[in-house]
Amino acid sequence: MLKMLTFFQGLPGQQPVSGAPDFPRSAQKLPSTSEAESEASMSEASSEDLVPSLEAEVATDRDEEEAGKKKKKSKGLATMISVFTKGRKKKGQPSLAETEGESESSLQPPAQLPTVEELKADLERGRLEAARPLLALELELQEAAAAGRASAEELVRRQSKVEALYALLRDQVLGPLRRPLEAEPERLRQALAVLAEQERQDRVDAAAAAGPPGCPGLAATRPRGWLQLWRDGVAQAAAERLSQQPAADAEGLTEAERAFLHMGRTMKEDLEAVVERLKPLFPADFRVVATYAESYHGEFASQLAALAQFELCPRDTYMLLLWVQNLYPNDILNSPKLAPELQGVRLGTLLPPTQIRLLEATFLSNEVASVRELTARALELESNRWTNDEAPQRLDGRCHSELAIDIIQIISQGQAKAESITLDLGVQIKPLLLEELARFLRSYQGAFDGFLERCRQLRNYRANVIANINNCLPFRMSVEQRWQTPPDLQRSLLRPLNELKSCGFDTLLQSLFGDLKPLFKRFTQTRWAAPQQTLEEIVSAVAERMPEFSELQDCFREELLEVVHLHLVKEYIARLCKRRLVLKTAEQQQQLAGHVQANAQLIQQFCTQNGSPATWLQDALPTLAEIIRLQDPSAIKIEVATYATLYPDFSKGHLSAILAIKGNLSSSDAKSIRSILDINTGAHEPSKALFSLIKVG
Repeated sequence: MLKMLTFFQGLPGQQPVSGAPDFPRSAQKLPSTSEAESEASMSEASSEDLVPSLEAEVATDRDEEEAGKKKKKSKGLATMISVFTKGRKKKGQPSLAETEGESESSLQPPAQLPTVEELKADLERGRLEAARPLLALELELQEAAAAGRASAEELVRRQSKVEALYALLRDQVLGPLRRPLEAEPERLRQALAVLAEQERQDRVDAAAAAGPPGCPGLAATRPRGWLQLWRDGVAQAAAERLSQQPAADAEGLTEAERAFLHMGRTMKEDLEAVVERLKPLFPADFRVVATYAESYHGEFASQLAALAQFELCPRDTYMLLLWVQNLYPNDILNSPKLAPELQGVRLGTLLPPTQIRLLEATFLSNEVASVRELTARALELESNRWTNDEAPQRLDGRCHSELAIDIIQIISQGQAKAESITLDLGVQIKPLLLEELARFLRSYQGAFDGFLERCRQLRNYRANVIANINNCLPFRMSVEQRWQTPPDLQRSLLRPLNELKSCGFDTLLQSLFGDLKPLFKRFTQTRWAAPQQTLEEIVSAVAERMPEFSELQDCFREELLEVVHLHLVKEYIARLCKRRLVLKTAEQQQQLAGHVQANAQLIQQFCTQNGSPATWLQDALPTLAEIIRLQDPSAIKIEVATYATLYPDFSKGHLSAILAIKGNLSSSDAKSIRSILDINTGAHEPSKALFSLIKVG
């Protein structure tokens, strides 16, 4: 199957993704949301709106604040004020509860609360230590409102100052979290601690809101939802990262393929950076890996869904399915670094199942159409070579054609493409591809038959015939071994190949058999006066023509020799059945039987030595010789019964022609012997024909 890393490594100018890379700065940065968009989503007032009013009031209220900080020490505030500890290192990943515990355990009651002006200055300098005193001011304000120690106007004025400071703090906290890989680890820890404290306070206030109403005169500012703002920022960062323009150096890829590759590579590298560099810093409760994974997954799915709405070309349909069904779940989510981190994170598929099924149906239709077009084009090019009298290639001394290799490769590539998406899709496409193969083989046989009829005068005619016969071997091996087809389908696929091979053999042997015909006639013309000499001339004529078949593959040369072997035996028997020879004495019959026996041995020896595998023919002539030699009708009956089991197509007509040689056999004995063939010997229909090829009068 195609794997994502193969795609990465195959791209010009791209470095392979492997191991645990230290990403370059461009890859390490997780772009943030734009601050304008982020702040527009916040329910709190922005620092730009609130801080100017804060500055305007600071000068006039400074004396009041200094006096107030000497007189007011609210009960319970001392235990809620502390300063962040700098440089603290933690082992493992902290949880939100641990973060809160550490913050509360390090509380130190200050001598006095900072003024609003001091807190503003600290926050503008990026000092996150101001977060806890600011929370103390917020709680003090709530106590004052609950106790009725301030007028409504005073409460509004003081709350506006607190919210302006929170706007500054929010920017200082979410800023590092928008670009976490660019922030110093300690700065990131401080921001996360503030975020955790604010999330805890949101929960405290939410619980308090469920009880009796309190804090009259104050606007509701909780929950502030900074944790959700962080999640929104992650989602926007994912959208920005995956929406970036793909690199233009990926030559040979479509626009969709470049987009898939860019999104897949970006998501994998970014999530690995989150696992390696952010997970140790974030509280476990924040689920930082899951948050980034869900955001990237959502954006990836959104872009693919938008792409799937268009009418895709076959190549992009395949690539879309490949990413959705294979590369994304296996090479990204199930990669060695990410798989352990994403256990329990339910991301789902990139596209809905119904849409995936529709795309798979489109892919199957596209692939079948492509296979049909490619195979037809390959056959057209090959048949043009035949008719243009181009000589076939020679490979290891054999006539060779690339057609079979091309067709098998086309079929196999269609199968492999489907299996690269899912194994189930590979199962679905197999019968469709085999149907296209059967269609092609029928077309191939038809084109070859046309060539045999129309192009006999071409110089390379015989060489191209041999090349096409040799083509049957890779086809046959693929059907029988590689594709593991059922028996019925296998026979259907092999039938056109067997016909093609048989027609090719007939063409190659036509002139040889034509040369042998007058030699076989000599048997009857001379009344079997010199059968040994005649047969030797026949065998010599065949031997002289054997080099013409040397460019056949060995297996087909053997099959062709079997055809020659069958022809020699068949023609010999045909001459015995001509009824032109009647021998009236036992001595004459025994002499002819001796000649037939010797001729049978010569034929068998010659054909076997030249590679004929037709062992089934070895008893055809010797048994006939024995029937001619025997004089006892009962013994003849036994030989005939045995012969009929070996050659079920041996008929009464053939037997009568042989018995006609025995001039001393009475008609009643001949009739009795023929009746043996009426008995059912239990023999099945012959798998190979012999006597059915021999006509008798």
